[in-house]
Amino acid sequence: MRVLIVVLAVIALGAGATAYALRAPDSVSVAVEAGPVELVSGRLVFVDEASGRVASVPLSSPGGPRRVSSLSCKRFYTAAGKGLCLADASGPLPGSAAVFVDRTLAERRRVEVSGVPNRAKLSADGRMASWTTFVTGDSYAQAGTFSTRTAILDTGTEVYASNIEGTRVEGMKLANDRNFWGVTFTADDRTYYATLSTAGKTYLIQGDAAEESAKALRENAECPSLSPDGRRVAFKKRVPGDGARPWRQHVLDLTTMVETPLAETRGIDDQVVWLDNDTIAYGLPGEGIWAVQANGEGAPRQLVPHASSPSVVVG
Repeated sequence: MRVLIVVLAVIALGAGATAYALRAPDSVSVAVEAGPVELVSGRLVFVDEASGRVASVPLSSPGGPRRVSSLSCKRFYTAAGKGLCLADASGPLPGSAAVFVDRTLAERRRVEVSGVPNRAKLSADGRMASWTTFVTGDSYAQAGTFSTRTAILDTGTEVYASNIEGTRVEGMKLANDRNFWGVTFTADDRTYYATLSTAGKTYLIQGDAAEESAKALRENAECPSLSPDGRRVAFKKRVPGDGARPWRQHVLDLTTMVETPLAETRGIDDQVVWLDNDTIAYGLPGEGIWAVQANGEGAPRQLVPHASSPSVVVG
């Protein structure tokens, strides 16, 4: 039953790279070139769907040959020449590992984590790290529901919150079924945006990692991602339609609080990334990595086939 609950949770919240790995074709034909995978400017880094390993392509020609590393991850994110790999734990028991790597993908630190890998994020300067996993065993988790663990680690001060469920949310008395996931950091390495789920509803929250407090900004928002200029948040919103994937990506202007639906309508269940201030990228199960304009115009375009969990190396 515990395994069943985890599987149902993966379907309910969207386990990103985990789902891609399950749906990867038995035989994938992609062009691969020799060379190291390093976190250098101008590269789009992702998880190769066939091998489950971190790979990269030039951002200028993402459909071309890829380089594939030996580092296996379910989720990967890079910032400031650093990488965070959320992987299955080694050993017979279920679990995860948050693995910090340097520019050459060499392991520098490892944090053992309970649960199934789901989300991973670094702040722009690489100091703040967050990850989310699915877990079982919470008293409020019933069959068909899910429970998460979201951690925040300040690698500068070594302050580590292994589970941010104790965060106080201004003006809200949270039920025992509260869950947090999908953290994205601002430039001050303190403020973040995330998803709060409680009593059957989801909220976009703005949190303070130092004070362990937050405030709700709006209802019906999941998996936020802050733009490079810090002015907008992309998020997925539940809309009428496909019951299995009832989401549409939107962009929220944090000054005016006006939201814009994006041109992608296929129910993207991902924490998207910003390639720049005008474009977001995301994984689509079985379809690879795609991009779309952040202003609601244009049409989606495929960047990298047979790939998931994109992030771009800047600087």
